[in-house]
Amino acid sequence: MHDNGIDQFRQNLRGRLIARSDQDYDEARALYNGMIDKKPLLIAKCADVADVVTSVNFGRDNGVLVAIRGGGHSGPGLGSVDDGLVIDLSMLKGIRVDPANRTVRVEPGCTSGDVDHATHAFGLAVPFGIVSTTGVAGLTLGGGSGYLTRKYGLTIDNLLEADVVLADGSFVTAGPREHTDLFWALRGGGGNFGVVTSFLFRAHPVDMVFAGPIFWDAKYGREIMAAYRDFLPTAPEEFGVFVGLKTVPSMDPFPREAWGKRACAIIGAFNGPEEEGRKALAPLLDKLPSPLFNWMGTMPFPSIQGLFDAFFPKGLQWYWKGDFVTDLPDEAIETYVAQSAEAPSELCLMHLYPIDGAVRRVGRGDTAWSARNATWSMVIAAIDPDPQKAEALKRWGRGYWDAVHRYNAGGAYVNFMMDDEGDARVRASYGDNYARLAAVKKRYDPGNLFRVNQNIKPAAA
Repeated sequence: MHDNGIDQFRQNLRGRLIARSDQDYDEARALYNGMIDKKPLLIAKCADVADVVTSVNFGRDNGVLVAIRGGGHSGPGLGSVDDGLVIDLSMLKGIRVDPANRTVRVEPGCTSGDVDHATHAFGLAVPFGIVSTTGVAGLTLGGGSGYLTRKYGLTIDNLLEADVVLADGSFVTAGPREHTDLFWALRGGGGNFGVVTSFLFRAHPVDMVFAGPIFWDAKYGREIMAAYRDFLPTAPEEFGVFVGLKTVPSMDPFPREAWGKRACAIIGAFNGPEEEGRKALAPLLDKLPSPLFNWMGTMPFPSIQGLFDAFFPKGLQWYWKGDFVTDLPDEAIETYVAQSAEAPSELCLMHLYPIDGAVRRVGRGDTAWSARNATWSMVIAAIDPDPQKAEALKRWGRGYWDAVHRYNAGGAYVNFMMDDEGDARVRASYGDNYARLAAVKKRYDPGNLFRVNQNIKPAAA
């Protein structure tokens, strides 16, 4: 690649083009997952849609591998690439709430916390995840599940349309009336089909919620997981609640007498009055022993969304594995609990996020995300601040997954997959929808320009 071509690229951008010689290059290339160190050739900090078009055209015309970075929260580091071009959308942070129509338009550099802040002023929220630092773009394109999912569906079930820059540099709007095949594929197919520069979401009435974590000593883990399993089908959909195996962090505000204890936790948010939330929770708590602590209480919805942000700053070591889970027999629970006890770090965890309620009322073929018949999305996250523990984290994460996978489905939520999963896992994650996704990929990105992702390859001729 000639320097004059790069100079012309730089001149055509309203934003910045960062090269390896720039003083802030290392800061600009740093990833959320400190376990991954990538050194792109160029980082295009896009200021507007025109910059995105310019960047896509430059990458394609120069045969440069392209990665797209939105909120920058990708576990496997798919927002960057060695020796290629990062199209960085972090400056595109516009949000416009339409309270009359209960919609919100969001640019791809926003985090879910950014959107929560904007919508909460109007008593509204979009179903996103459970950590407010998560980028909206990657979360949405992968599917998106969180506290509001049981009542209002996945994030993609609330996506009304999307503006997209395609591999040929053209700009389209995909929705229920135009580019419907692309709209179908964007809802769960990841970043395979183009660069989304604007999302239009449906928002829902959400204001104060009865929410928080309840932690028990891990010796009750089997009992709590079984009780949660049996409770979930009876719980009102307003109650978004998941179960986890983890450790009480050795830090404030957790009770000092509980620091470092292995624990089983139930964490949830009830979208409604506290009195109704306590009534919904009672059938579960009545069957269980006294917890280490119960911090369920009334709070603004953005507070529960950001409750765990401080424990997961940028730069930690992460290794995670996921699965879709249909059944949770007692034998599987035994295995989950036993594997969790071997965690090499206090931050390591396993969570089971529910897939039921509104998610089940969407057909398996209605969106690219096809796991509508699952009951949970499981994630095993091996986490620690110390780079020297990287290999131990990987061993624990892989060993845990190997032990429990026989109880689970063949595929996983693509946002809970690393970049070493392999093509078979990607295909299994989309099931019967994979062939249709490959056909859409062939139409919109036949050269597979957008392949730094859980890649769907274009259908063969």
